[in-house]
Amino acid sequence: MGEGPAHAAGYPQVRGTENPAATGRTVVHEAAVAKVAAAAAREVPGVHSLGTAPSRALGAIRDAVVQTPSDHAAGVRAEVGQEQAAVDITLVAEYGVPLQQLADAVRAAVYRAVEGLTGLTVIEVNVEITDVFIGEARQGVRQPGIEVQ
Repeated sequence: MGEGPAHAAGYPQVRGTENPAATGRTVVHEAAVAKVAAAAAREVPGVHSLGTAPSRALGAIRDAVVQTPSDHAAGVRAEVGQEQAAVDITLVAEYGVPLQQLADAVRAAVYRAVEGLTGLTVIEVNVEITDVFIGEARQGVRQPGIEVQ
């Protein structure tokens, strides 16, 4: 007990069969890897949201109309082979966070989570920062550069 990549990454050790001769095949789908990566990325301080502004707006409309839970892997795409995975993450950063450091922190968190929880070797994590969240416009405050006549 206490061995293996999952335990080393700080995740609880899951006990398997006591029979070391037990065999079988395990397949980890791309959707599972994408959700693990998305959860890890969201936990990094400085990540405002995953996905692009238009995709988030479309998702909010879809959720309101259809009343389905939001897509937990929005903004994340994973490619999975038999033993390896590659992950692409699109995110919006919080204003004031150094973007290169944020990308590095997201990349490290995704490597740890995906390798620790799936057992796959992550060969690359690409991070695309599409926007910076500055804050919501406050009601009654005129935005500079916008003239209404």
